[in-house]
Amino acid sequence: MTKGLIRLSYRKIIDASSQKLWDKYVFDDTHMEFYMQAQLYNKDDKYNTFQELIDNVPQAEKLHYLTSRAAVGYIRQLNGVIPDVLNSSGKVCLPFTQFTFEILRSHVSNKDMHKIALTFYSEPITWIDTLGDALLIAYGDKRESLSNGDEVETDTLYLQPFLSISSLQATRPS
Repeated sequence: MTKGLIRLSYRKIIDASSQKLWDKYVFDDTHMEFYMQAQLYNKDDKYNTFQELIDNVPQAEKLHYLTSRAAVGYIRQLNGVIPDVLNSSGKVCLPFTQFTFEILRSHVSNKDMHKIALTFYSEPITWIDTLGDALLIAYGDKRESLSNGDEVETDTLYLQPFLSISSLQATRPS
């Protein structure tokens, strides 16, 4: 029985301990961008951390957006597929069209304190069933095909930390 049309979100945390090469590039470039952009809000060098800037300079909230620009080129390299979320065959498979960027913490001179979150939002997918710790899905809206008894190509995604259902459009009972 089809559960409905869902969108999944995956929150990827990147900090100094990140090991993947892509993560390291994003880490380095977003910290450099944070450092440069923070100077706009810290002309007297009174503040060292992102939190100090947020607490004392109302416009510093823009640092999320301004710093995110350093990550956009790397996100394009993903070719619209969410990183780290694998199907049962071990392949990245979950398409996304939207993402958000958030600075969790940072320091202008101590790069090791830099920590960001990228949240990727999948395109709509059909949630068919839950099999243990996995979701049986079909890409796109396949609810009508399933209710007509048509054959539909499926995939299996294992639940993992930071992967969640961000929206649900339930299927109405027949």
